[in-house]
Amino acid sequence: MRQISSAGAYAPRLRIDAEEFREAWGRFGGAGVRTKAVQDADEDALTMGAEAGRRALDAGGFEGDDVDWLAFATTTPPLEEEDLTVRLGSVLGVPRTATTRTVTGSTRSGVRALADALTAGGTDGVALVVAADCPRGAPDGDEEHAAGAGAAAFAVGDSGAEVVDTATYSEPYPGTRFRSAGDDEVQGLGVTQYDREAYRATLVGAIDALDADLGAVDAAALQAPDGKLPYRVAADLGVSTEQVRAATTVHELGDTGAASAPLGLVSALADGAERVLVAGFGSGASATAMVVENESSVPVGTSLDGDVSLTYADYLRRRGEITSGPPAGGGAYVSVPSWTRSVPQRHRLAAGQCLVCGSLQFPPEGACRDCASLSGFDRVVLATTGTVEAVTTIAAGGAPPEFGEQVAQSGPFASAVVSFGGPDGGAVSVPVQVVLAGDDAVSTGDRVRAVVRRIYTQEDVSRYGVKVVPATG
Repeated sequence: MRQISSAGAYAPRLRIDAEEFREAWGRFGGAGVRTKAVQDADEDALTMGAEAGRRALDAGGFEGDDVDWLAFATTTPPLEEEDLTVRLGSVLGVPRTATTRTVTGSTRSGVRALADALTAGGTDGVALVVAADCPRGAPDGDEEHAAGAGAAAFAVGDSGAEVVDTATYSEPYPGTRFRSAGDDEVQGLGVTQYDREAYRATLVGAIDALDADLGAVDAAALQAPDGKLPYRVAADLGVSTEQVRAATTVHELGDTGAASAPLGLVSALADGAERVLVAGFGSGASATAMVVENESSVPVGTSLDGDVSLTYADYLRRRGEITSGPPAGGGAYVSVPSWTRSVPQRHRLAAGQCLVCGSLQFPPEGACRDCASLSGFDRVVLATTGTVEAVTTIAAGGAPPEFGEQVAQSGPFASAVVSFGGPDGGAVSVPVQVVLAGDDAVSTGDRVRAVVRRIYTQEDVSRYGVKVVPATG
């Protein structure tokens, strides 16, 4: 069995406190959740997964080219039918020949994908597992009150933390948590004792099937649909509440769905835990459990802190609950084939280096702007950090129609010209949006870092591309 060589995690900077829900509804249904992460208007499971995946690769000293097996686990894919793992691989620079796998339909899918990667055959390079989720429910439902956002990723190779045992268990408990076809809201029957028993019985079944000794476990990363259920069943699972607390992120991030148990594992590894029980649960019901031994101190890269607080009205805006949608008539039309031709530039900042004079050009097309040569360009990938050369703010009245919904949800945004360096020197200017500019504006001369976010959606197809955040964000 292969081993976990490095790990990464990401959560959005936006946060909302439980008290905001209590003031709005007179109650808060996310038991044990103090605050939760909220994805921005241009974030989804794919963009969060890309952030976590990049951190996992960087922590282990890997490049996208090292990956030959890629799995993406989520219950909230931006599209219900499309192999989104292909786009994730494009953003991370994974070779086109890599095996890809999308695992969805269950909150257990993150742990299940990791278990599959550990035993994947036909791979000599790095297997990368990404789990990301941003569930939502009815505005007055417990599922919505608890729903958070986040992502975890693991680079699996020939050395690192060893998974000493894994087991699965399933037993029919329909109706515990489900999402109907064509609906984007998670719901449940609300039968508390039934839900609790499904969770308890299935996790107990998987953990009892393990041969590994749980006595020396430092932390227990359990699926956490809220902040109380894992503690209620701890004794039945053979672990203490202290071990559960040592690997629980639900109190600060909320219910992160398929990323819940994986985020707990990343958090435990980051804290130096040497032996971790991991147990993912999915309604229906099924569970996957494993024991991870981290004697080699696996490198971890995380970005889980939140520094932008939302009111409940802000929260509804960001989630599109009180906005009117894209304006009639849309914006400047760009066909999917035309957009696809520019994917290397938009996903990876691929520029061109003139074959004659060596200057950089972005995008790499037409005649060289420096020497006017038509000889063509060598493809090069720009650095992921750059310097702001100019910046302006785009408000509702000045935003192109295709960005109208983004402005309605998250307010004015900054558009900047950023100088990115080439691999062998030189630099080229690239126009980009600035993420969260209204709350954390940048100025000329500031250093920024490239991230991939959703640019806009047209013809029901989301277009992803590079934006920037402050280099410290």
